[in-house]
Amino acid sequence: MTQRSVDAIFQALFLLTDLRALMRETAPLHDLDEEQRAKAAKAIEKLKKQIGILEQEMVR
Repeated sequence: MTQRSVDAIFQALFLLTDLRALMRETAPLHDLDEEQRAKAAKAIEKLKKQIGILEQEMVR
């Protein structure tokens, strides 16, 4: 496993933790406002990037 893949795993976990915190803030209905939606969308895009790195590094 490369250092790049290890870094991607940790970054993905941090992003998931951020999303989890957002879900906790908006519990129980999870009704996100515009700012929260933008924050979630940004985190998800970053998460997709990290998953792409994992696919590249782990499937070689």
